[in-house]
Amino acid sequence: MKQPISLTWELDSIFPGGSASPQFENFLRKLETDIEALGRQVADAAPPSDLESTRKLDEVIALLQSCSGRLVEAAEFAGCLGAQNQQDKGAVRLSSKVTGLRAGFKGVSSTFDNLLRQTTDEVWSQWMARPEIAPLEFVLGESRDLAREKMSPELESLALTLAVDGYHGWSEHYETIVGSIQIPYEEGEETRLLSVGQAFNKLDDPDPKVRAAMFRKWEVAWGGAEDYCADTLNHLAGFRLNLYNGRGWEDVLKEPLGINRMSHASLDMMWDVITKSKPALVSYLNRKAKLLGLESLAWVDVEAPVGKSSGKIPYDQAANDIVAQFRKFSPKLADFAERAFDSSWIEVEDRPAKRPGGFCVSFPESRESRIFMTYSGTPSNVSTLAHELGHAYHSYLLEDLPLLNQNYAMNVAETASTFAEVIVADAQVKAAASAEEKIALLEAKIQNSVAFFMNIHARFLFETRFYEKRKHGLVNAGELSALMVEAQKEAFCGVLSGYHPHFWASKLHFYISEVPFYNFPYTVGYMFSTGLYRLALQEGASFADKYDSLLRDTGIMTLEDLVSKHLGADLTQPEFWQGAADLIIEDINEFLRMTEHSG
Repeated sequence: MKQPISLTWELDSIFPGGSASPQFENFLRKLETDIEALGRQVADAAPPSDLESTRKLDEVIALLQSCSGRLVEAAEFAGCLGAQNQQDKGAVRLSSKVTGLRAGFKGVSSTFDNLLRQTTDEVWSQWMARPEIAPLEFVLGESRDLAREKMSPELESLALTLAVDGYHGWSEHYETIVGSIQIPYEEGEETRLLSVGQAFNKLDDPDPKVRAAMFRKWEVAWGGAEDYCADTLNHLAGFRLNLYNGRGWEDVLKEPLGINRMSHASLDMMWDVITKSKPALVSYLNRKAKLLGLESLAWVDVEAPVGKSSGKIPYDQAANDIVAQFRKFSPKLADFAERAFDSSWIEVEDRPAKRPGGFCVSFPESRESRIFMTYSGTPSNVSTLAHELGHAYHSYLLEDLPLLNQNYAMNVAETASTFAEVIVADAQVKAAASAEEKIALLEAKIQNSVAFFMNIHARFLFETRFYEKRKHGLVNAGELSALMVEAQKEAFCGVLSGYHPHFWASKLHFYISEVPFYNFPYTVGYMFSTGLYRLALQEGASFADKYDSLLRDTGIMTLEDLVSKHLGADLTQPEFWQGAADLIIEDINEFLRMTEHSG
């Protein structure tokens, strides 16, 4: 790879000029014109009455895919601009423009889906049998079925229009709240104001005094914003619930399960296996408390590193290590990661005004990806980097497919990313030069289990209960904090001495309007990826091709069918989930054995 590796990404290859880009403005104008043209085509179309009349809809599908791809390109570019600098007012304006275009496109798509809904089964079967349309059968059939469960096209279009300044407006308002928060941090005799993203990294500091001090300030900061956050969360949820009522949807999980193309039975089975596996994690947390010289862990201690820190991991070293570890599993994956580093697709610089968190976006028109995070040299940062590269690789594998077939669900997206994390973590453990180093690396791996089995379970419990409570009226900030602590206590089996009441305010995922219940798919992806890794260990080098084939099918199958086809397993039964949990418990037992006489 090129050295040194850039700390900042390069966006000019997408659209030069940032938020003032004339090329991007022209791109948006052309996209707006084409969405309007698509609307006219759809409005003039009629449900096909025979096989010949379906050919008119083929033309609609071609333009629909083109507009969809360009809309993603525009949304991701505007999102990247806002993420790299939350003070960029031009990016805010562009995001608002794209949100309006998205609403218009969704309105047209809803009308098109209604044409699919009205197509008779006889004509549908003939249409889907045609070679040029057959590859889209799953996606079009999915849209047809969902259209039959929604309101009329007119009402759906109205809801989408109102959502721009309502539903999505509240989500954008949360970003404004986050951008305004500054948290004081004392470094020597100097006090500086940190952004939320910078302050968040201090919560992982090896020094318990730094962690505890920052956590107190973190809670105070979010407590100061709690009423604004509570208003935002309540109105987001209220819009969503009213939309569900209009569609006759009683189960708040209906939409997120549909988006993730999985059944309630599979989700329930996964949580059941996880709950039965939690005693091993409780033993780990109790041992960790002993190693840290504590009677029990508080929330801020859960992710604290065990043992002496070996210092910050330079970014160049992290990049080279990730590529080397990817190469042991798949040269194709390693080559792709090298391309991402060499092409400056990754933004990691630690600076003010960046939004917190990490993400990966892919640009279907440019056939490139971009990764965003704030790198401070922690093992957690290295994991995040591997995680986001896994996302980018997944999109890369699909870029030659029809655009409609590239829309994979979040849970399988998290499978690819978490699998990449597991590759890195397991390679590090196996290469440990000493028992002390192996303990530290094992502990870092187990931290993921705590996050997915406990932290995310707490988010799922909180959000499920919040939505039930919201059906009966507004839920104030104090009630939200109480719900959050209750969920955390249950998910962590009461093992912690202190919790995070304002987690509901500080976590962006609760405020994402595009994707409801942005929590359980992470755990599904973690369990799925761990199950895949277990098979990779059994099958060796030949598994890489099977893995790529599975990822390429993620946009055209339910999760259950995907697993049945490629792995021969049934997710509504415990065996696959239990196999993944057993591999995790093996790490915990090894950690407990190695630390038995420590502390």
